[in-house]
Amino acid sequence: MKNPTALDYVRFIIPSLIGIFLFMTPFPTTDPETGDRSVTIPIAILSNWLLDTMGSIIPAIMTFIIVLTAVLTLFARLAKPSFVMKNDFTHNLFFVSWFWVVVRVIAAVFVLITFFQIGGSATEAIWSEYTGGLLLANDGLLTLLFAVFLFAGMFLPLLLNFGLLEWFGTFMAKIMRPLFKLPGRSSIDALASWLGDGTIGVLLTNKQYQDGHYSKREAAVIGTTFSIVSITFSIVVIETIGLGSYFVPFYLTVALAGFVAAIIMPRIPPLSMKKKTYITEREEDDNLEEVPHGKSRIQHGTEMALAAAKRNNSAKKFAVDGGKNILDMWLGVAPVVMAFGTIALILAEETSTFVILGAPFVPILELLQIPHAAEAAQTMVVGFADMFLPAIIGESIPSEMTRFVIAAVSVTQLIYMSEVGGLLLGSKIPVSLLDLILIFLLRTLITLPIIAGVAHLLF
Repeated sequence: MKNPTALDYVRFIIPSLIGIFLFMTPFPTTDPETGDRSVTIPIAILSNWLLDTMGSIIPAIMTFIIVLTAVLTLFARLAKPSFVMKNDFTHNLFFVSWFWVVVRVIAAVFVLITFFQIGGSATEAIWSEYTGGLLLANDGLLTLLFAVFLFAGMFLPLLLNFGLLEWFGTFMAKIMRPLFKLPGRSSIDALASWLGDGTIGVLLTNKQYQDGHYSKREAAVIGTTFSIVSITFSIVVIETIGLGSYFVPFYLTVALAGFVAAIIMPRIPPLSMKKKTYITEREEDDNLEEVPHGKSRIQHGTEMALAAAKRNNSAKKFAVDGGKNILDMWLGVAPVVMAFGTIALILAEETSTFVILGAPFVPILELLQIPHAAEAAQTMVVGFADMFLPAIIGESIPSEMTRFVIAAVSVTQLIYMSEVGGLLLGSKIPVSLLDLILIFLLRTLITLPIIAGVAHLLF
């Protein structure tokens, strides 16, 4: 970009600083009811304010949204109305494959049964406080997602559209490429997830993929490797399992195991087999972040950032992009979370599925000399339904070492259907349910020995 003006710099710097403040600035907070202290980001503070203000009516709003999505999707598939077919946004949102039509219809049935408790005891497995009710409660996941998606979707363009990713990515390419086989701009996803929440990471990754900045392989790797659990939720997990005083070594262990998994996972199937093409089918280009001859990294990064900011200087475009983000997540993702999350929680609560699936982990845990291996085994797989379940099941195990291992593994597994897994399936990121199952198991097998080794040093 030749001869940038002061206004060009303002367009880049001011929105980017606001985006950093909203998505990546940690704030200490204190719960007014319990007095518990935690660390969060301004987007989460805004979300919590909305939940405190109108949380009691959000389950009804989400019920309406999920049912409306199912109705509009069926209408789009059967009638093919021009207002859907001729608009790229509505076409992608509502004219989905028949598999996703069925998923959205199932979600509508589940949410209606859960909200109105239709069927009484006959359908209690669907609407109980441990299954569908857990997702739709006043403080449940869908209620939280409504608030997070509203503010994160609205302000996401501040991070994406005004040059921050281009500027930061130029510097981080030297680290992200050799270690994780990813573009430098993906470091922003990882940082936003770490400080905020994995849902924000998925939202960022999905938008970047749809805009053509990540290839299918890169989007799949980032979505399943860097949409990590926030510091705040990690505190909740370690407190629940009764080891709050071990938080620092616990989180350092999670970081170490997660780092090793992030190096290995992109290099093995199924992630290594993902197509190296963008959403437009253009081939992946590792040279996109190369610095032209004769320019410094800071010069090139600044030029790229200023050019991006200049392309996005319309307030109307900012508002439209934000609105589309919100609708895309509300209508596209919420039904998937309701459908797959409820099914996974029913399997966890009402059947012995995860006990049976966890049996192969008994000899592995015994080999690693983890006490109470039989009791701990099912926690190695039940996290696929919901990340909080291992902590709930494991809190009664007497061995502190075992509880430490359970807590750390549950956080490093990342893929759980009641949140990140459901979000990934509902997004455009190219991962299937089979992919998520394999990734979940591989992450468990990679991180478990590392965590067990640290646990033996601590206990």
